[in-house]
Amino acid sequence: MAGERFTSFAQFWPFYLREHSKSATRALHYVGTTLVLICLIAGIVTGHALLFAAMPVAGYFFAWLAHFTIERNRPATFTYPLWSLAADFVMYGCWVSGRLGRELARAGVKGGR
Repeated sequence: MAGERFTSFAQFWPFYLREHSKSATRALHYVGTTLVLICLIAGIVTGHALLFAAMPVAGYFFAWLAHFTIERNRPATFTYPLWSLAADFVMYGCWVSGRLGRELARAGVKGGR
C-alpha cells in the first residue's frame, strides 16, 4: 500500500488481488465467505440472530488468519473496509464462475488460478 490511496473500486481491485497472490490465502477466504453465506441463509431460515452475529467472525477469522500466516501482509480491511468486503465477494464470484485466473493475470499475479 505504501502511501497509495485509492479513490475508486476499479483502482482498488487489482491491489486487492495482488494482496491475495497465494492460492492458500484465497482458499481460506473462500472458506470464510462460504461460512458467511451459510450463516446468512441459516439465519434467514431459522430466525436465529446469533447466526447473523457469527457472519463477521466467520469471514474475518479465516481471512485474517490467511493474511497473517500465509500472505504475511496487513489485511486491506484495516484501511479500506467496505471496498475490501465488496472485493471479497467479487473475488468469490470470479472464483465460482471461473473468471478469477483472468482477473489475477490482469492484476499481475503470477500463476494465479
